[in-house]
Amino acid sequence: MSALTDRFRELHHSGCFVIPNPWDIGSARMLERLGFSALATTSSGFAWSQGRRDNHVPLDDVLAHLHAMSTAVGIPLNADFEGGFAVEPEGVAANVTLAAATGIAGLSIEDSTGDAENPLFDFALSVERIRAARRAIDESGSGVLLTGRSEGFIAGRPDLQETIRRLRAYADAGADCLYAPGIRNAGDIRAVVDAVAPKPVNVLCSSDFTTVAELARMGVRRISTGGALARAAWTGFVGAAREIAEKGTFSALPKSLSGVEMNEAFEP
Repeated sequence: MSALTDRFRELHHSGCFVIPNPWDIGSARMLERLGFSALATTSSGFAWSQGRRDNHVPLDDVLAHLHAMSTAVGIPLNADFEGGFAVEPEGVAANVTLAAATGIAGLSIEDSTGDAENPLFDFALSVERIRAARRAIDESGSGVLLTGRSEGFIAGRPDLQETIRRLRAYADAGADCLYAPGIRNAGDIRAVVDAVAPKPVNVLCSSDFTTVAELARMGVRRISTGGALARAAWTGFVGAAREIAEKGTFSALPKSLSGVEMNEAFEP
């Protein structure tokens, strides 16, 4: 167990912190410079930076990305490890072992299948997948913090009671933190927090529906942004490029950060 994994675990003990999601080394270092205490990768943001769709980046590329990101900053990094890049628990365990060796301080495992007809893994299989990830982390001795994710609210199955059932089971199977992306209603968030207490809950803020202070009052420990910061960056880039392509004008460019500001943000 490293000092960074210790620090990451401590952040989950009390209070509420934001764990924004960079997509490359530059964005990670910029967020560290802005004072965030921890970061998390984003599968979508990284995929787009590689010219791919989300969930279409090979495992080896993701592992290399995790190593590059974790060694580029001096604060804890959580890995968006998608569904563990395997279906069966044994495969999840093997891949989690590889991820734990990249220098990350935490990782998450999802229960979504990518199949619109059956968007979530069977309940029992989902629990076994989390249990396998827990076992792999324990055997690695890395101290990596495990987050169990239930994807119903973003996979077409927005059932609060089923989500809570799954999160409770993931907690019992060894997840250190619980996460149900897509939940926005204050009552739903409180219900999730209460259901898995005293284990910490992560809430996804990819739009302007709440504040850090409001979520803290609900008992939320951790707030992530998913691919939203990457989308914000792409929005600025595409908007400026589209103006040039379609109008032949450059009015968006003077609104950007200067080269001097960018250079000052990074070490020589």
